[in-house]
Amino acid sequence: MGVVLVTGSSGVVGAAVAREMHTAGWQVRGWDMRPGPWTTHCGDLRDPETRTRAVCGVEVVVHAAALHAPHVGVVPEDEFRAVNVEATAALLERAAECDVRRFVYTSTTSVYGHALVPEGRAVWVDETLPVRPRDIYDETKLAAEAAVTGSRQPFTTIVLRIARCFPEAPAVQAAHRLYRGVDVRDVARAHRLAAERAQVTGIFNIAGPIMFGRNDTRQLWHDAAALLTERAPHTVALFRRQDWPLPARIDRVYDSSKAGLQLGYEPGYGVEALASLP
Repeated sequence: MGVVLVTGSSGVVGAAVAREMHTAGWQVRGWDMRPGPWTTHCGDLRDPETRTRAVCGVEVVVHAAALHAPHVGVVPEDEFRAVNVEATAALLERAAECDVRRFVYTSTTSVYGHALVPEGRAVWVDETLPVRPRDIYDETKLAAEAAVTGSRQPFTTIVLRIARCFPEAPAVQAAHRLYRGVDVRDVARAHRLAAERAQVTGIFNIAGPIMFGRNDTRQLWHDAAALLTERAPHTVALFRRQDWPLPARIDRVYDSSKAGLQLGYEPGYGVEALASLP
């Protein structure tokens, strides 16, 4: 294995990706503006000299650094554009100059935006669903995706739209894990697969295991508990043992089967993985 640059290596996703890549035998160069266990260098990648030091000598760039949804309304919109879009474009240019062979971009299922609003049935969210951004976060992540996928550079690129994976109370995570959440360990594995399968390009949803199909969307919206009881009695029993509220309705289902087919991605951490959390 070679050298991989992981930006945002002090964040939840970046740190998990760095750990996964290290375990798989990669030499990790972690870069962030704040220190962390997997951050080997601190600095602002918007600075040209810092960007050169970060990128040159690496085979793969995993770009997870960004401003996120919690920053909306707190950080000026121009800052969102500078960090999420302009810095990504500059990183792509420097990666080309430094002979990088693979660029993995961490995006978000949030870019589907208004398309996630149900109309009489749950929304089935695969990569064919039109994107309808709601805010500056969605807009800038989508613009960065376009910069990555439209890049005419001498390396291959891939975009991973990751589902909800930030820390929350176990009961909340459990409900989300049924249809719109993903364990950060699965996110990290998806990034490693994306880094190592350099011939695979495009945009991929990365979500947790799902137990539903497209034909279930109407019942998921009108009576999810009944469908869960029929389809996954062991999961319902787990919710009861843990005293987790079972969702009465489900508004969307994230489908990452495309990543399964092309990347070999198989999420391994479902609701059961949360049962041992405090």
